[in-house]
Amino acid sequence: MSQLLRVEGISKEFPGVKALDGVNFELDRGEVLALVGENGAGKSTLMKILSGIYTPDAGQIFVEGDEVDVTDPKVAQRLGISIIHQEMNLMPHLTVAQNIYIGREPRTGPWVREGELNRRTKALLGDLGIHLRPTQGVGELTVASQQMVEIAKALSFEHTKILIMDEPTSAISIQETQVLFRLIRSLRDRGVGIVYISHRMEELRQIANRVTVLRDGQYVGTRSMNDVRDDEIIAMMVGREVSAAYASRPEVSGDDGEVVLAVRGLTTKSLLQDVSFELRRGEILGFAGLMGAGRTETARAIIGADPMTAGTVVVNGREIKISGPSVAVRHGIGYLPEDRKRHGLMLEQDVAFNVAMASLKSNRAPLGFLRDGRARRISENFIKSLRIKTPSSRTTVKTLSGGNQQKVVIAKWLARDCDVLIFDEPTRGIDVGAKEEIYRLLNSLAESGKAVIMISSELPEVLRLSHRIVVMSQGRVTGTLSADEADQESIMKLATQNIEEVAA
Repeated sequence: MSQLLRVEGISKEFPGVKALDGVNFELDRGEVLALVGENGAGKSTLMKILSGIYTPDAGQIFVEGDEVDVTDPKVAQRLGISIIHQEMNLMPHLTVAQNIYIGREPRTGPWVREGELNRRTKALLGDLGIHLRPTQGVGELTVASQQMVEIAKALSFEHTKILIMDEPTSAISIQETQVLFRLIRSLRDRGVGIVYISHRMEELRQIANRVTVLRDGQYVGTRSMNDVRDDEIIAMMVGREVSAAYASRPEVSGDDGEVVLAVRGLTTKSLLQDVSFELRRGEILGFAGLMGAGRTETARAIIGADPMTAGTVVVNGREIKISGPSVAVRHGIGYLPEDRKRHGLMLEQDVAFNVAMASLKSNRAPLGFLRDGRARRISENFIKSLRIKTPSSRTTVKTLSGGNQQKVVIAKWLARDCDVLIFDEPTRGIDVGAKEEIYRLLNSLAESGKAVIMISSELPEVLRLSHRIVVMSQGRVTGTLSADEADQESIMKLATQNIEEVAA
């Protein structure tokens, strides 16, 4: 394979932070190069330099042997460099076709030729195996479908030679991921070089030829995926061995354990039908299923965020009516949402305020003001016990890494001392080292007697942590598996059952 891209000595500094320090790496034609590192390692900064969003302070970039100066995104596009960002950049009021070809629409004078635009988009989507209509409004699409539009947009540039993918599967289903992987292999076979950023080792094993590791803004090394183990990659990323990667789940009291939460016949108007399960003290109960199966909807119905049309919720032996999330909290149920930034945190507030947020009543002074000293003492205890990496409790939450933001959400509910904790995609978008911290934390919560529900799209994660696994499909529970009888095949078989099979 001939060399397509070479980066030498790239450095970038922001006020008080050296994001990149003399980074080198190479990408060959027709190769998928995995780029990994903990949050803050410099991956996204490097990719923004390659795509013309940032200008490096030092270093050189070579494309097909020629030194280039990538001064802005349009220059990157002319050089054949396209990027799919982790944070989507679509216009919800426009159609799929308009988003894909924005600024490049076929025109006659000042007028857009809508028919030609839609025809071109239909051909592109068909070639990529993406089942969307060109005229659909992007604002009406699911997050997964919007991600597919981003991918189509990046690949719509005719001369794309280098494609950068930053966590492209973070919001798409297993089936859509396989469609994406087929597409990546097809592009690779055409000679396109792909830089693939992901925290999911099982994905990298499927598609990457080599892996390059960054740590603290510096280049650590590049290895062939065939010649390196996962624990070796993790050690390169974090600078130490992560022995917890193979830690076993804590023991639980078996079928005779105290039932903390019992859900019976939970039904909602939009999706859920007759969902029933039990959660025991000291147990991690995993929820698995394809996107749209109803896992998040079940959690939202339990906490009263979505109305139930039928069913009962029993907490510690007592049936309760949960009319909203505040009622759920009063009964000891804490919910850590899938989108922590939108629904779990107040990003402009500091760590102490966010930790105290679910316990404001007990942290208020007589006139309603927050007891600042008390809130800071509580938050500092959790900063220490959860190993939250933050300069202080006064640090604004938006400046923390994804893994540390997740720990702040967890601290919020631990400060409230909830008996039941529902974690929805607890490790989405966080790096391998931070994942291990979250895994240890979930195990320690179960060991301390908390009852934990964990919803995750990553089957290895569900299998590793769960004592039992509830599998859902199309709004129904299709089966419950013990840790001993569960494997990826048995879960996927249940996850792909249709409603008629379950009813029969």
